[in-house]
Amino acid sequence: MLIMNPAKSIWLVQASVVALLVVTGGASAGTLDHIEQEKAIRIAYREDAPPFSYKDKIGEPAGFMVDLCRAVAKKLAEQRSLPALSVAYVPVTARDRFEAITQQKADLLCEPTSATLSRREVVDFSLPTFLDGASLMVRADGPKDLRELAGKQIGVLAGTTTEESLRNSLKDTGINGEIVAVKTHGEGLAMLDDGKISAYFGDRSILLFLVKDSKAPEKLRLADDYLSVEPYALALPRGDSDFRLAVDRALSHIYRSGEIGPIFERTFGGKAKPSQILQSLYLISGLPD
Repeated sequence: MLIMNPAKSIWLVQASVVALLVVTGGASAGTLDHIEQEKAIRIAYREDAPPFSYKDKIGEPAGFMVDLCRAVAKKLAEQRSLPALSVAYVPVTARDRFEAITQQKADLLCEPTSATLSRREVVDFSLPTFLDGASLMVRADGPKDLRELAGKQIGVLAGTTTEESLRNSLKDTGINGEIVAVKTHGEGLAMLDDGKISAYFGDRSILLFLVKDSKAPEKLRLADDYLSVEPYALALPRGDSDFRLAVDRALSHIYRSGEIGPIFERTFGGKAKPSQILQSLYLISGLPD
């Protein structure tokens, strides 16, 4: 039997631990550690998803989700006893937004992201942040509902759950409409204004916000149909439970304290009020400590 010197055994164990940490890249260091070391949080946002995430007239990130993430950053700083956190903005598109999280380019995805089970295979999600539903924006003299769009062209933002919902709705109802996938909401609105499509499909809050940018907003209206329910949440790195808990704690405090009210008003205007279902969402999601 080989008898090993105890001191040498301890040295080998320590060396093995160091080697393991090197191989795993120091896996124990999570998002919160990175944020605390850098005294900064990286927020991914979309430039083309008003009123939730967009670039304003002076080129600054703006919108409901962006403002909400700024409030979360403030709460995180308080949790970690930091004087403040600077915010670094990472622009993303509808197509590459999740890569910003999975490739560690950003810490939080702050845009109208619908939480789905399939997406939870890639990223984790915070508590719900908004509840919306998809509908149609049409010309006043055009089709009044989905059934009247048979044989017509319908625009939708490419690579989104909204596009998937539209395809499923057409399939389920047996309507043979032609889907036109666009790169931005602005492109879809312009096509509707110019009569190149008969309707544009999107979340109602986004459509309401888009109308003001129309060449002739008085000629557009929203259909009555709610064709999907879209529960929004903030996407964050999968498997980082400490960071997710910290973000959820921040959101809970924002909801319980009533801070969510001014954030909502800045985006939708002083006369706009959260719907009953949205108020219930914030009441339920304001978890106790």
